[in-house]
Amino acid sequence: MSAFLSSYITRLALASLLGALIGVERDIHGRAAGFRTHILVCLGSALFMIVSIKIALDPIFKGLADPSRIAAQILTGIGFIGAGTILKEGFNVRGLTTAASLWVTAGIGMATASGYYYLAFFSTCIAVITLMFMHFIEKKFTKDSYRFLIVETDEAFDPSILIDTIKKQKIKIITLSVKKNYSEKTVRLKIYLKLFQCGPADKLSHEIIKSIEDLNCGLKSIRWDHQL
Repeated sequence: MSAFLSSYITRLALASLLGALIGVERDIHGRAAGFRTHILVCLGSALFMIVSIKIALDPIFKGLADPSRIAAQILTGIGFIGAGTILKEGFNVRGLTTAASLWVTAGIGMATASGYYYLAFFSTCIAVITLMFMHFIEKKFTKDSYRFLIVETDEAFDPSILIDTIKKQKIKIITLSVKKNYSEKTVRLKIYLKLFQCGPADKLSHEIIKSIEDLNCGLKSIRWDHQL
């Protein structure tokens, strides 16, 4: 009996260690779900998995218990925790990677509790490598993003100058609407753009605004809008 109990204690300890390896990387980068959260997620997943295994092996519940049902509910619960780490800041959505790391950590805890140590260990290695190094590769990719650019200028300004300025930066204009306000003597342009950027999208956004400001077009206002 003591050996049986010791085996499960070892699995809980190992799950906590593997969760900590992923959590420390998230903690270093200042994420809300960091070191302790990942430990607890992995430990909790392992604990629930062990309980489901124990119930399935208990003669009292023979033929009545399905251990996969508890395992399925673990993933549902992790979904709620992961959703709490996702934040939207302007055009950027932050926390998706941390939410995914929590999801993977739960899986590692379940694998550890089930005795699949090699599976848990290699999953941890892949997760840590992905979190620590893959963002360097990700920065090399050119990504597309879509948003509205809303510009208000003097009515004397020629909109074609603004359009040419945008096109020079290799940005695709999908739609364009022009609205004149005769009482205020202004022109409002709403341009739906497809941006091709390598690196942070905000950097390209600032570059576009700077190029428009340099036109000396009687600029009244300029802003980005992600609302359709």
